[in-house]
Amino acid sequence: MALWPDRLRNGLLNAALILGGLGVMVLLYGLVTRTLIPSPDPERSPESTELVGTIIQVEVRNGAGIDRLAAEATKYLRDRGFDVVEVGNYKTFGQKQSVVIDRVGDPEAARKVAEALGLPPDRIQQDIRRQYYLDASVIIGDDYKQLRPFQASE
Repeated sequence: MALWPDRLRNGLLNAALILGGLGVMVLLYGLVTRTLIPSPDPERSPESTELVGTIIQVEVRNGAGIDRLAAEATKYLRDRGFDVVEVGNYKTFGQKQSVVIDRVGDPEAARKVAEALGLPPDRIQQDIRRQYYLDASVIIGDDYKQLRPFQASE
């Protein structure tokens, strides 16, 4: 009778070791596949500003201080195929005019974002910040009612 508790304990220990080993193997597989297999996300080559893929990555900032402006513009842009990677408030409120800022030296991508929002080309600025890992920044200003996302909702 004294053998059953020892056998049970050894069996449970073996099961725990097997499960632990399987867990380690899954983690190692994830590590290897993330480091060795290329990512399907669009990337830029260091020599060029052109995207390998066709997705334009954008951040949307609320510079007017009106609730939900950035969220509404984000939904509008996502519905039109843009990848909005960050949403939030701009560093200050009181931005008079809405603008699109080219962040990587790709004016065509910034033009497409501005066109989707209904902004004229003179509202496109360039402030290259490659560390942002996005194509353009949208700053929504006090003139937000003139933008397409807010005309459609009224």
